[in-house]
Amino acid sequence: MSLDSSLKEQLSSVFAVLDKNVELVYENSSHEDQNDLIEMLRDVASTSSHIVLRKNENGTSPMPQFHLEYEGKHTGITFKGIPGGHEFTSLILAILNTNRKGKLIDSVIVDRVKRLNKNIKIQTYISLTCENCPEVVQALNQMALVHGSMSHEIIDGGYVQDDIQKLGIQGVPSLVTNSKMFHSGRISVLDLLTKLEATFGVDENTTPSEPVNKNLGHFDVLVIGGGPAGASAAIYSVRKGLSVAMITEKIGGQVQETKGIENLISVTYTEGPQLAAQLNQHVASYPIRVFENRRVKKVHTEKVKAIELESGEHLTADSIIVTTGAKWRELGVEGEKEYLGRGVAYCPHCDGPFYKGKKVAVIGGGNSGVEAAIDLAGIVREVVLVEYNDSLKADQILVDKLKSMPNTSIITNARTEKLIGDGQKVNQIEYTDRSLNKLEKLDVDGVFVQIGLVPNSQFLKDTVNMSKFGEIIVDEKCRTSIPGIYAAGDVTTTPYKQIVIAMGEGAKAALAAFEDRIYQNAAH
Repeated sequence: MSLDSSLKEQLSSVFAVLDKNVELVYENSSHEDQNDLIEMLRDVASTSSHIVLRKNENGTSPMPQFHLEYEGKHTGITFKGIPGGHEFTSLILAILNTNRKGKLIDSVIVDRVKRLNKNIKIQTYISLTCENCPEVVQALNQMALVHGSMSHEIIDGGYVQDDIQKLGIQGVPSLVTNSKMFHSGRISVLDLLTKLEATFGVDENTTPSEPVNKNLGHFDVLVIGGGPAGASAAIYSVRKGLSVAMITEKIGGQVQETKGIENLISVTYTEGPQLAAQLNQHVASYPIRVFENRRVKKVHTEKVKAIELESGEHLTADSIIVTTGAKWRELGVEGEKEYLGRGVAYCPHCDGPFYKGKKVAVIGGGNSGVEAAIDLAGIVREVVLVEYNDSLKADQILVDKLKSMPNTSIITNARTEKLIGDGQKVNQIEYTDRSLNKLEKLDVDGVFVQIGLVPNSQFLKDTVNMSKFGEIIVDEKCRTSIPGIYAAGDVTTTPYKQIVIAMGEGAKAALAAFEDRIYQNAAH
């Protein structure tokens, strides 16, 4: 697996910042793909004099495998398989981060990682086609680098089908410790860290490197959220000459989880991670203070707004623009959480390959559900779309496409009651036929949930007026019920949850906040 000359040229530029040696140490293996691994690693090493490739003379492996060493020590990072596809970026970032270069996790996260108990061993089972895997892999790699006694093995599930079967894995990324899966599917850095704390415990005696309750300062405008609406609001605000900060779990928001984007006007086609990277690049080109991996705990609504973060940090702002978007809605039925990663999935692009030749159900008849069913129909033996209402809500062009496919069927007027399994994986859906008020069962090998979105507005509960669905109520200028607090994008009552609309609403909120600021100053 050789790298082309243009990619090697790009890597040479990326690795120009390295100032100490990072070693890529591969194991002996008789696997037929071993030469492909060595060829790829040799090409990567050729792009910098500070990347050294060597063979471990003492180790053997049944599959292609290598680890990273720095200053004569194992970093804790091991790749089992060949990190191509989406995971190639994870290798590049691991090299940079090992040399303390590139984008590193901040001190607040570092302190929490260092408090984790010692001798942690984590295996992350991934697929090279999974868009959600790299974020989890890269976060755990960084945590291993700062923790000191954490080992993280990234395992390409394609090489270890026996392990996949034994562990009951039907989704990626799947995190395993002591031969037991403790998480499957996408997860934010903050939620991942919370799960690690619950799984491995913490040492309360570890002294933080920096004091908690850190004051992050005062800003003219604080944007909460880093998706399309948040990026737009921040850029429009800073271009007015205002001091701007952004609080976000990750730049890009839910866009990161979107596969193909074909309706962002003037961009014929892009994909979520690529658009998120472009948003990040655009925000970074302005003097915007970005605080990533943060969540807001409480907003105080005085004239000067005070914002408390879950990290214990705090800051103040004259105006707040809330752009926290939404997350995938869960069914909330028995069996859903129990079988997550073992037959219950939310990402057809990531987990679809696990169901090749099998029968799956997609629950949800909107655009996301019908698109998921269409995508899965090209992989699995049979797809059954299950919809609560008496007709599908998706665009007609998508519905027509779905109906034209020979291995798909549609069940309407169906209320999902329960997901049933055998203790290892899902094998049935129990639903009520609403037209007959009759309980039915559907045999399936997997269930993909695509039933819409839930606004990320909980931290503003009892602060601003919301709809019965939890959406923040805004007027035509994105003002909320509290002066000085604005909202934009999928978290609001603005109809049609689309990227292009969120971008426009973010700009509108920023302009409204600036306009109100001018009138308020003029009044004084």
